[in-house]
Amino acid sequence: MRALSHPLGYNGAMSTGTTLEPTGAAPAGTAPDADEPEGRAAGPRSVPVHLSPSSSAMFAQCPRRWQLRYVERLPDPPGAAALVGTLVHRVLERLLGDPPEGRTVERARALAAEEWPLHHALPDVAALGLDADGVKRYKWQVWEAVAGLWKLEDPAAVDVLATECRLDVQLGSVPFLGVLDRVDATADGVVVTDYKSGRPPSATYAGDKLDQVLLYAAAWRETSGEPTRRARLHYLGARSIEVDTTDEAIDGAVGRLHERWDTLHRCLDTDTFAARTGPLCAWCPYTAHCPEGSGEVRRRVEAGLVPLDAPAVRSVV
Repeated sequence: MRALSHPLGYNGAMSTGTTLEPTGAAPAGTAPDADEPEGRAAGPRSVPVHLSPSSSAMFAQCPRRWQLRYVERLPDPPGAAALVGTLVHRVLERLLGDPPEGRTVERARALAAEEWPLHHALPDVAALGLDADGVKRYKWQVWEAVAGLWKLEDPAAVDVLATECRLDVQLGSVPFLGVLDRVDATADGVVVTDYKSGRPPSATYAGDKLDQVLLYAAAWRETSGEPTRRARLHYLGARSIEVDTTDEAIDGAVGRLHERWDTLHRCLDTDTFAARTGPLCAWCPYTAHCPEGSGEVRRRVEAGLVPLDAPAVRSVV
């Protein structure tokens, strides 16, 4: 495998007509949340009519945060890590859409060059207020994630069936919505793959993360009628974790989705969403709207357990 170099500055020419929109994504000019649940207006509030992997995970982490995001519809601007992931996904979508012989490091570099001006112009990226050094670090993060694909596989050897598949299906009683990064054909069957630009989870939390791709496998089967063999998460530049998509594994993930959907609707019926406090309250965009979260952050600040530059500290201390 060849050594990977960083195209610092992304000096390639910008293509015309290129957008950052995956299938079903938000309009150009915003950073798309590809599996954002749609909502039905209910006065000033909104009642979600789909559940996605990301919204389901948020509800499990903290029902109060889910309420403020998806019912009260308070703004939740994406942070730098999420925006980096948006650009990484776009570059890899285009790369894996090329013929196999064209999926080279040089091609990835050119695609990053083409996409950068459009991405940099997004309002959410501009809102980060990056100076020259910040832009340089941001580009490094993008390129390290893109180049990290070669540490996991040879893209030229992948038999791609589809990329950026919008899956809007009924999984049992749950209306499910998500965008699957990639579907591959392999010697032993179909494999669904989702990219991650963050750090891989510890063994303790790997099962929770794999539920996401198991749900994608279930949705792919429901949509295409085609079963899958494996589901995997590519933590770019680090490692992959995967699971065989047996009926038992898929039924377990779908069953947990059903339980979460039922719990979510009980919360909606009673208008009661518990706050689950902890270290992440200091990074939650809604801490100022949550008395329990605000108290948790103040307690941790007084105990010296949270950095003073954590985003929520400024709003509650």
